[in-house]
Amino acid sequence: MAIKVYKPTSPGRRGMTSQSFDGISDVEPERSLLVDLKKRAGRNVRGKVTVRHRGGGHKRQYRIIDFRRDKVGVPARVESIQYDPNRSARIALLVYADGEKRYIVAPVDLKVGDTLVSGPDAEVRPGNAMPLANIPLGTTVHNVELQLGRGAQLARAAGCSAQVLAKEGDYATLRLPSGEMRRVHVRCMATIGQVGNTEHGTVKLGKAGRRRWLGWRPSVRGSAMSPRDHPHGGGEGKAPIGHPGPKSPWGKPTLGKKTRGRKPSDKMIIRRRGKKR
Repeated sequence: MAIKVYKPTSPGRRGMTSQSFDGISDVEPERSLLVDLKKRAGRNVRGKVTVRHRGGGHKRQYRIIDFRRDKVGVPARVESIQYDPNRSARIALLVYADGEKRYIVAPVDLKVGDTLVSGPDAEVRPGNAMPLANIPLGTTVHNVELQLGRGAQLARAAGCSAQVLAKEGDYATLRLPSGEMRRVHVRCMATIGQVGNTEHGTVKLGKAGRRRWLGWRPSVRGSAMSPRDHPHGGGEGKAPIGHPGPKSPWGKPTLGKKTRGRKPSDKMIIRRRGKKR
């Protein structure tokens, strides 16, 4: 999918780019797979703000995505490739042989009319899902399960993929998009190929209003605030952050501070993300 560049007819248009949507099917979303999505503005189930600078944005409906791929052995035809406002990847509408319809995350090179199958006997081709035990070494995969039957949790965003490096006993070793090397049970499902819409990261929004459409509100630098509003605030001119380092508005260390606690899944991580070989 190509990137569309606009002429600089206004300051907001200068430098703005978007996707051309050439590969998107000209169809309406499947109504049986749509759910109303209530806006929460960065708040959790208790109403507490857990993500700042969220709010507003365009109204959306959620598309129910099949991340489990548990319809084993039943062939499905790709009826359309559609835009999903809730994720960076495109989604594909599958129509199974028994008439059931489901959405999946569309991988690279998936086309309308292709036939996909999930299960241990599926062919190794983009879009087919199978257990890691049946996937050859070196294969690129996405939508990887972390726990058996829970559904895909790894490598779901646009352009992401993981690679099957090794298998030993009941576990396979994967290299994730972050560079982390992790062990995953061989009975967990994964989908062959790379997630589509690989140019998503190159799009330039061009103006602040387009950021607001996505539900992101403006943020203010801590150094521009007063000392009572932020630990970085106050001082004459451009004052440095100072000792002992960057802090959040509530005085907690940030920007590089390790926040991950000890978890049972640590034993599954062979190499942390971001570390050099």
